[in-house]
Amino acid sequence: MKTKAAVLRGVNEDWKIETVDLADPAPGEVQVRLAASGMCHSDHHLRTGASPAPLPIIGGHEGAGVVTKVGAGVTTVTEGDHVVTAFIPACGSCGPCSRGLQNLCDEGARLLTGKAISDDGYRVTANGEPLIQMCLLGTFSPYITVNHASVVKIDEDIPLDVAALLGCGIATGWGSATAIGGTSVGDTVVVVGCGGVGINSVQGAAAAGARFVVAVDPVEFKRDKALELGATHAYASMEDALEPLRELTWGLMADVTVVAVGDIEGDMIQPALNLTAKAGQVVVTGMGDAQKSEVTLSLFELTLLQKRLQGAIFGGIGPRTQIPALLRHYRSGALKLNELVTQTYRLEDINQGYDDMLAGRNLRGLIKYTDADY
Repeated sequence: MKTKAAVLRGVNEDWKIETVDLADPAPGEVQVRLAASGMCHSDHHLRTGASPAPLPIIGGHEGAGVVTKVGAGVTTVTEGDHVVTAFIPACGSCGPCSRGLQNLCDEGARLLTGKAISDDGYRVTANGEPLIQMCLLGTFSPYITVNHASVVKIDEDIPLDVAALLGCGIATGWGSATAIGGTSVGDTVVVVGCGGVGINSVQGAAAAGARFVVAVDPVEFKRDKALELGATHAYASMEDALEPLRELTWGLMADVTVVAVGDIEGDMIQPALNLTAKAGQVVVTGMGDAQKSEVTLSLFELTLLQKRLQGAIFGGIGPRTQIPALLRHYRSGALKLNELVTQTYRLEDINQGYDDMLAGRNLRGLIKYTDADY
């Protein structure tokens, strides 16, 4: 079938709306008509070249919609099911999946190659040219054909537009504070960067019972939203937060510091460690440039104060576990979804949406598809 998609053909170029050819599902695959797609900072890393994916590529990895076609051998979903896309596929049978680490599924090695899990082929072409699908999804298109391992069935009463954000930003941020960070009742948690991921670390820390949740972001709008969604204090920089945090905790500092900056740099690590208590943990969630490897930190302090530096992907929990759990939090009122969406856009306005993100005007922009898109 023919559909449209936002395609990136060169580093530092704009997204271009093109007509593309989408293949029917191969065995093990499904086709989904999307209701919405989140606009994550990770897709912007494709534009800057920080994420070294082959081009041309269809962006987008946060989506939710309705299954329209099912390939042979698929038993996990049927036509008409409502699903959320997961940017990490969960095959269920590889070594990490078997150990309960679906967020580290071996099929994740394909995420920036575009090669389909089923047969190493490509499901989207333009004039015969294969197009990569970001994270094997490419949700900057109203229709996608993907492996069944990349979708998670949800209940039909969940609004599909906001459910799209469960596929990356919410799960990643919430789990970074809870599953990876291990936030407990009475803890102090600092969240550095309160965009689409970090704001959900704020929500997760508050729901886990943290006594103090300190939001750090240079954008006043984001600090205000963090205070609305569970933060107890907010500061413009890690340096600004240092002395107030010391006073607030009687010198103990933060049990958990989550660094969820959209474009993380190596010189951010030591300031984050400075905010962190003895035997505390810094969780690195933000994405950095794949070509950069230098980090500034005090090894002396790391050793003698027994601090930990921990990476996190998808919040440390597999999508088939985390997405249903987050929906239970949503039903209970502990997780806010609608409040996360600052502005909605048509697919044709995608470049404006990313301009708004970079200018600090959005927590999370959302592309909403309508009848005109199908």
